[in-house]
Amino acid sequence: MVDKIAIENVYDFSKDLDYNYIHLQWFAAEDEGRTEDATEQKKKKSREEGKVAKSSELVAALVVLLPISTIGVLASFFWGKMISMMEFFLSNIDKFEIMELGRIVPIFFSFYGPVVGPVAAVAFISAVMANLLQVGFLFTTKTIEPKFEKIAPNFGKYITKTLFSMEAVYNLLKSIFKIGIIGFLAYLNVKSIIPNLVVLMNYSVNESFKLIAGTAFKMMVQAAVIMLAISIPDYMFQRRKHLDSLKMSKQEVKEEYKQMEGDPQVKGRLKQKMQEILNSTMIQNVPKADVVVTNPTHFAVALEYDSDTMIAPRVSAKGQDNIAQNIKRVAKENGVPVIENKPLARGLYADTEVGDTVPENYWSIVATVLAEVKRIDRSIRE
Repeated sequence: MVDKIAIENVYDFSKDLDYNYIHLQWFAAEDEGRTEDATEQKKKKSREEGKVAKSSELVAALVVLLPISTIGVLASFFWGKMISMMEFFLSNIDKFEIMELGRIVPIFFSFYGPVVGPVAAVAFISAVMANLLQVGFLFTTKTIEPKFEKIAPNFGKYITKTLFSMEAVYNLLKSIFKIGIIGFLAYLNVKSIIPNLVVLMNYSVNESFKLIAGTAFKMMVQAAVIMLAISIPDYMFQRRKHLDSLKMSKQEVKEEYKQMEGDPQVKGRLKQKMQEILNSTMIQNVPKADVVVTNPTHFAVALEYDSDTMIAPRVSAKGQDNIAQNIKRVAKENGVPVIENKPLARGLYADTEVGDTVPENYWSIVATVLAEVKRIDRSIRE
């Protein structure tokens, strides 16, 4: 039977429970019927296949900007190495005919390596970093697997996509803008040194090289910064295009759901079958119940409560008409109290299944019923 502490536990538990968006509608999916956003499963599969959103502009910008910056920082060191290399080879030009090739190559790379090595290393790191920033770590060989459609593509679809699509228009406008802005910057830089170019013949080789190299360095840094600025909207475009390419039809979403979660109809039938099995054996739970709440003739719900293992009373059996009468009969045979409470019996029958915990909105009245059962049991013993 339920004691006072159990009732208090019921009440205590009841108290405790007391982008930045940028409009890119131009780039919506073109395929008819593909109106649903891609599921996480499809995004994951696409990523595993190497199909990800990535801007080549960001990669190009960093691969130009960071190595050029390295050249600017180490310019004095590189210039000294180049001067030393020229002096060595020019002073030994008459000895190369008798010098072995095995000696010339190491000497050449002793000058060439320190100049090219740092720039090549920074360029490699820049390319890796640009991809990691956009994609994260991803290793897959599927993008390099040989496929027949790559060898013999659908030329009609390829030409349409390349020349007569919004993507083609976007790429064309992007290329025109880059050429225009970089050309304009080149014009301004060259125009600024024209007075020096006119008298360049009066400069030493060292001064002439510094003038030309300095102007070229400035132009390349400016171009890289422009490309970096372009890469931001380009990445957003590539991301939107990628998400549009993954869009699914409603039927595809349903099929994927069936594969992941199982056919809803099959799951429904299984749940119904399990409930039927539970109902067929629930009569065995009636003797262990603490109370049976009745309608009194049409409904019967058996409740069981153990304060040590349950947070609230549980429905151990329920039935209507003949099953209800059977539950009451078994309860009386085993000394389980049967209490009439029409609203509670109807409510529990409608809102719960066998094995369910009593919903929170019934806790107060169920606690009252259990308290009444305790009172009756105490009076009988006395």
